[in-house]
Amino acid sequence: IDYITKPFSLPIVRMRVRNHLQLKRRSDMLEQLVSLDSLTGLPNRRRFDGYLEAEWHRGTRTRHPLALILLDIDHFKSFNDTYGHAEGDRCLREVARALQAVALRQEDLLARYGGEELVCVLPNTTVQGAEEVAEFLNQAVQNLALPHAGSSTGYVTLSLGVASTVPQLGDSPIGLIEAADAALYAAKNSGRNCIRTASADC
Repeated sequence: IDYITKPFSLPIVRMRVRNHLQLKRRSDMLEQLVSLDSLTGLPNRRRFDGYLEAEWHRGTRTRHPLALILLDIDHFKSFNDTYGHAEGDRCLREVARALQAVALRQEDLLARYGGEELVCVLPNTTVQGAEEVAEFLNQAVQNLALPHAGSSTGYVTLSLGVASTVPQLGDSPIGLIEAADAALYAAKNSGRNCIRTASADC
């Protein structure tokens, strides 16, 4: 990214190296900022889309399973109506913090999917492994015991949809997202505050 003519001047070389290091730090910081959700501090939808696509392609090469968990805060509209949007934002931050505290692997990605929905990408994970992770995530939010008058339990809970598949060449991860979304819908239809799994490999 630079060119230095001979004879070298050590002070100029040092200055140019320092300038390029500063530019790299700024570039990295900007890249991180555009990939984070400003409210929760979690990776945002843009980061999720890119990561899922990359892991899908990796899975087609390695033939390892790829799992997805969609999480939705139960009765969140009711929460906002009861406590106000400022408290709704605080609730989202608290839930995100609790989920981040769960000991996920370095290659797992927890992101904000949109609104009150979050998503977890689990590379090289079977459906059984994803169900275990979903249990840990669900328990982390239950342990918060955030009051929610509009919920049958009296506190904030999650509905979770789990799906896993071995990525196939020529396919896209859309089928995996749809399967996890269908499982999440089933969890909501089952009374919420539960985990449901896609019935078969998607």
